[in-house]
Amino acid sequence: MATAPPEDQRRLLDVQALDTRAQQLAHQRKNLPALAKLAELDGRIADLRASLVESRTRVADLKRELIKAESDVEQVRNRAARDQQRLDSGGVSAKDAVALTDELGSLATRQAALEEIELDVMERLEAHEDALAKVEAANDELVAEKTKVEAERDAGWAEIDEQVAAIAGERAKAADGLDTALVKLYEKIRTQLGGTGAAVLNGNRCEGCRIDLPPGDVAAIKGAAPDAVVRCEECGRILVRVAGAKTGAAAG
Repeated sequence: MATAPPEDQRRLLDVQALDTRAQQLAHQRKNLPALAKLAELDGRIADLRASLVESRTRVADLKRELIKAESDVEQVRNRAARDQQRLDSGGVSAKDAVALTDELGSLATRQAALEEIELDVMERLEAHEDALAKVEAANDELVAEKTKVEAERDAGWAEIDEQVAAIAGERAKAADGLDTALVKLYEKIRTQLGGTGAAVLNGNRCEGCRIDLPPGDVAAIKGAAPDAVVRCEECGRILVRVAGAKTGAAAG
């Protein structure tokens, strides 16, 4: 059976308490409410991004369509203006005048049709620009909220990190001078058992696994030499015998 000074064993509980607090802080850091909020916001922003891309694409397509419609109307107007200028000049034959007049009629019909197309495109563009503005506003609102929550997360992390640093300093002092073999055993058990390597023996209960030990085990533990490093037969943790121990005295 390994041995270590009784006082070192009792001090090991202080180390365990600090390690437990550090572990709790690490859990807090990974589970800040701000992180869940950010995940939600990222999901909403991702969902909105598809609508944003689709809406921007549609507006860009309609702008190109409007440019073409305006160009088509302008071409017909220019053609009609040239025909009218020739007709007004009086320098054309009667046959050409008739042909120009017929063409002007056709061009007027064509221009009216193209202007209807142009108006339709303009109306659809306006509707899609309004829809895009709303989607962009919603996206900007989510991005602004995300920035705010990121600041909350960073502040929370900074506060926790400050506590962790302080605990690390306390832990170094608490572990300073402890029996090397005892600390090595403690670290090994703590790693294997999820963070708790040492616990108080409270009556007949191991406060590490919270199990009442058989009377024979308890008798053997209490009968062991003060410097004997005893371990729980149920969980394997180091059991520290402390006079007057009360429930909850161990780091859990």
